[in-house]
Amino acid sequence: MDKPSEFDTAESQYLGSQPLRENSGNSSSKAKMLEGSAWMTAGSIFSRILGAIYIIPWVIWFGVYSDQANALYTKGYNIYSFFLIAAIAGIPSAISKQVAHYNAINEFALGQRLYKRGLLLSVGTGVVCAAILFFGAPFLNDGDPNVTTVLHALAWAVLVIPTMSLTRGFFQGYQEMGPSAVSQFIEQLARVAYMLVTAYLIMYKNHGDWVYGVAQSTFAAFIGALGGLLVLIGYFVKYRRRLRYLSQHSVNGLAISTTSLYKEIIAQAVPFIIIGSAITIFQLIDQYTFFRIMRSVSDYSATVLNNMFAIFAFNANKLVMIVISLASALAVTSVPILSEAKTRGDRAEISRQVADSILLFAFLMIPSALGMAAVAQPAYTLFYHLSDVGTAILQFNSYVAIVLGLFTVISAVMQGIGENVLAVKYFVVGMIVKFIFQFPMVAIFSAVGSLISTAIGFAVVNWLILRHINREYGLDYDKINGFIGKIITYSFGTFFIAFVVTNGLYLVMNPANKVQALIVILVAATLGGLFYVVCVLKSRLADEIIGGRAAGLRRMLKIK
Repeated sequence: MDKPSEFDTAESQYLGSQPLRENSGNSSSKAKMLEGSAWMTAGSIFSRILGAIYIIPWVIWFGVYSDQANALYTKGYNIYSFFLIAAIAGIPSAISKQVAHYNAINEFALGQRLYKRGLLLSVGTGVVCAAILFFGAPFLNDGDPNVTTVLHALAWAVLVIPTMSLTRGFFQGYQEMGPSAVSQFIEQLARVAYMLVTAYLIMYKNHGDWVYGVAQSTFAAFIGALGGLLVLIGYFVKYRRRLRYLSQHSVNGLAISTTSLYKEIIAQAVPFIIIGSAITIFQLIDQYTFFRIMRSVSDYSATVLNNMFAIFAFNANKLVMIVISLASALAVTSVPILSEAKTRGDRAEISRQVADSILLFAFLMIPSALGMAAVAQPAYTLFYHLSDVGTAILQFNSYVAIVLGLFTVISAVMQGIGENVLAVKYFVVGMIVKFIFQFPMVAIFSAVGSLISTAIGFAVVNWLILRHINREYGLDYDKINGFIGKIITYSFGTFFIAFVVTNGLYLVMNPANKVQALIVILVAATLGGLFYVVCVLKSRLADEIIGGRAAGLRRMLKIK
């Protein structure tokens, strides 16, 4: 057992610390956010990149069925995502928030007990939601029997993922983002490996049924979840002595019954369900309205409509989610930190943390989104095929990603400060706005119209949330706007360089060639990215965002 001297039981020792690390000491919220964001961003980015790279051979092996397969995959996954979020029930985020709260007052034993009770809930919701998804598939398929096959394959993942997600939330409550990041990567690696092996064997080697091929590709979610869960179990084994020590040396000043713990979990979790499924809900609105609207205003065949749906709902969205994952990483990191500040009643710290979250989001997201827009043509060609329509939709979706990413971050802020119910109310307003604009936008702009109505809906939600946070805690908008103005300026420079390089290279390269598309992306992204890095380092903007790390980068790159 660890020596008692290594961990003082005074409450002040734990405020702002990472207790799973012995002698961790105190650290600033910005430092913790940067470290946590680094872990989560790395895990999320690598996972998203893996989740995008597999598309290249997958599309090739599915051949002429690729767009139909992508449409079927998306239809199934959108429904599955909603059931998965319901199964997870917001419990991981609630656990993360409450564990951080109890850790801040040295009630480690209570936080661990909360996790165990949450585990029972997660197993229960997983079983119930998996059963509903499996047996209810014929009623959810919107008249497409192929969707039923895919939903049956996806139901198995719903059994496992809630437990895995809950365990990630527990570690996040200790402000340890490493376990989540590593398990996320392994989960994706196992999933992609299974997808590619089955796609190769079914479609390329044996020229089998493409619907069965898609079903196996979606069953890969279950295989990946098992891999991610095994990693987390390994981390539990690693930290078991430390967790036991923390539990034994808790203050134990709070006596909370099991029933009260369950009530606390559910009360915290329910709003998380809605907020966590916000983007998925908008995608489901698209799925269940797009075809009906297009059939009422056009005479396109079912195949053409499926191809159009695949382009904006799967193809472009898959690539854009790489960018949005940056925001998701920031969002996960900010919740336990804000919860601690809320527990202490530190309004100034909350204001600073919100501002830091917004600035870090803008610092990473805006140049990434504009960069994606600049290389849209070679990116779409590399992962799918040369398509003017696909390129245009990917470009537009890249801009929409900024709005979605901002929602991801500031909705997490609302959760961290305990404003879950209000966040849900604001989202409902945004959803109503989405419905209002959906028909006219889709009728006029077809596939792009869905993206426009989504952007408008989330823009309204973002405005409502930021207005509330500013009223309650005050935001230094002069500072925020000043920094974001510089970020936008440098990001447009990045866009311009990458766009010019892309179009310049295509004067001498074949735009339909995938290998040449990869070369174009690498050259354009390198030159555009280097411009942004030099600008933020030379102007000292990076110092305000990432602190002392900027000076080290300047020395390494020999920037004055």
